[in-house]
Amino acid sequence: MPAKRPPVPLSRERIIDAALHLADAQGLRRLTMRRLGDALEVEAMAIYHHMPGGKEALLDALAQHVTTVSVEAGERAAWQDIAAVWCRAARAALLAHPGVLALAMTKPPRGSAATAIREQTEQLREAGLAAPGEAVRAMRAYVFGSVAVELQHTGWADPKAPEPGPDPDGEAAFERGLAALLTGLAAGGTTGAA
Repeated sequence: MPAKRPPVPLSRERIIDAALHLADAQGLRRLTMRRLGDALEVEAMAIYHHMPGGKEALLDALAQHVTTVSVEAGERAAWQDIAAVWCRAARAALLAHPGVLALAMTKPPRGSAATAIREQTEQLREAGLAAPGEAVRAMRAYVFGSVAVELQHTGWADPKAPEPGPDPDGEAAFERGLAALLTGLAAGGTTGAA
């Protein structure tokens, strides 16, 4: 008889991964501590050791996980390139976890997500964008809205829809909107510093 495999230790990361899987597969309404415990093969109370704030802390962690986007700016990258890379990375992160889009859109950025936003703002400032804080806000609004519309087109949240799949025009539509956003931000001016 083969030896029984020891259980995988419970960790914050493992809890977040399992919760993301449940939310993506069944939606946030079906994400309960009991279901999460079942998925992790632990008692629900064991989760509270890693998430002392309970479900609210878990929801905050999920939002933070999908909105913490960091990109490396090339040494002489133009602000438009930095902004485009960030928007594409943020879109990919949100599309990877459609079950938590509503959280990402409504929970204020905290922890690593807030740090990533500050870093992004500084990258854009260093690349010469005059109003990087306003630009980051516009970029976040565009990405969240674009992903929400793209998910509507996939049928992801519609229980009556056939097997959801990617929006065939999703990426092209995103790129058209991104080009318009960057054009609008450029019309706002740059500092000229590089």
